[in-house]
Amino acid sequence: MIRILLAEDDDSMREYLARALDRSGYAVTAVDRGTAALPLLERETFDLLLTDIVMPEMDGIELAQRAAVIAPAMRVMFITGFAAVALKGGAAPPTAKVLSKPFHLRDLVMEVDRMFEVGNAAGV
Repeated sequence: MIRILLAEDDDSMREYLARALDRSGYAVTAVDRGTAALPLLERETFDLLLTDIVMPEMDGIELAQRAAVIAPAMRVMFITGFAAVALKGGAAPPTAKVLSKPFHLRDLVMEVDRMFEVGNAAGV
């Protein structure tokens, strides 16, 4: 089963995304900030880091940079309402995907499916 680490500081958005991905067959571990994600990355293996960019304590770009050192094979997808501004300057990993808010859950699941070449987007 594909394991996703979701870092999103908005409680309702985090629950909404985790539920949709879980229903689509992914194993989701959700945290409310980047600093909470780091210890999990050091202890467990995840296939995808799905992170908001703008979060308190540590933004998603810094989280992705640190995650790349801990788990270089893990894929990264950013979810953000500030994509154009936040990703300037090439600070994000070059292979990272970006999904701009607002988006439909179906779009999120399709993008994740595409990253892992999974054909199951039904039920969302």
